[in-house]
Amino acid sequence: MRIGFIGLGVMGAPMAGHLTAGGNTLVTCLNRSPLPEGLVATVAQNPCAVARDSDIVILMLPDTPDVERVLMGADGVIAGLNPGTLVIDMSTISPIATAQFAEAVRAAGGSYLDAPVSGGEVGAKAGSLTIMVGGAEEDFARALPLFQLMGKNITLVGTANGAGQTCKLANQIIVALNIEAVAEALVFASKAGCDPARVRQALMGGFAASRILEVHGERMIARSFNPGFRIRLHQKDLALALSSARELGVALPNTATAQELMNACSAKGLRDADHSALVQALESMADHALSGG
Repeated sequence: MRIGFIGLGVMGAPMAGHLTAGGNTLVTCLNRSPLPEGLVATVAQNPCAVARDSDIVILMLPDTPDVERVLMGADGVIAGLNPGTLVIDMSTISPIATAQFAEAVRAAGGSYLDAPVSGGEVGAKAGSLTIMVGGAEEDFARALPLFQLMGKNITLVGTANGAGQTCKLANQIIVALNIEAVAEALVFASKAGCDPARVRQALMGGFAASRILEVHGERMIARSFNPGFRIRLHQKDLALALSSARELGVALPNTATAQELMNACSAKGLRDADHSALVQALESMADHALSGG
């Protein structure tokens, strides 16, 4: 199958690599970066040309405006869409905009799935991503063999476009609030005079145990904030969650708090640090660092 893949970044490049390893032919277009080393693909001039030469087009882009530009620009995917082409957006973007993009793709004769992922760079490289999908069942069935090359936990969340994006934002809310909880607990214990590493070890054996405590708790204690998943990207996702919540009339008070802590980290120059660096905002307020400084 000829797969158009636009967005060969930290996540997209290994995802595309799994598709070619599965026997598919890749078509892409480049912005400023060269083709990732080891990836075999035909390089087209623009997204329009990618769509014209593909059976399925996959997008893996940073934010809603990027998807809008690639889909709907003068040289965008929709301009080159063949009848029956399936467009799969695996970015994390606005659920409301997603519904609009899907409508535009269908009006051009194609079909659309939103399929954001969770699992980060590690999951992308391992082919073990969680994939949350919104769209028609027949389109999901068509895409499933490709999803299975990139991920392990694959769920059709709902048949309306935007359901996958809503699920991903729910995921990001849970992750952010868990990072905040772990950070608060470790700062509290450390300032009370306990060794945060021993506290974490003890908590890993009880009901407070979690993947966030295991991985990000260790990052906080070791001061290892190389991304991972960058604070600026989690800021973007929480902003999407909060704006969607306003549209729905839903209060997300703790999500807003987590966003403010990430904003504080961003103001300290930590936009590109791992999101576990949120602990530094709490350390600043407590005038105490886990390292004992």
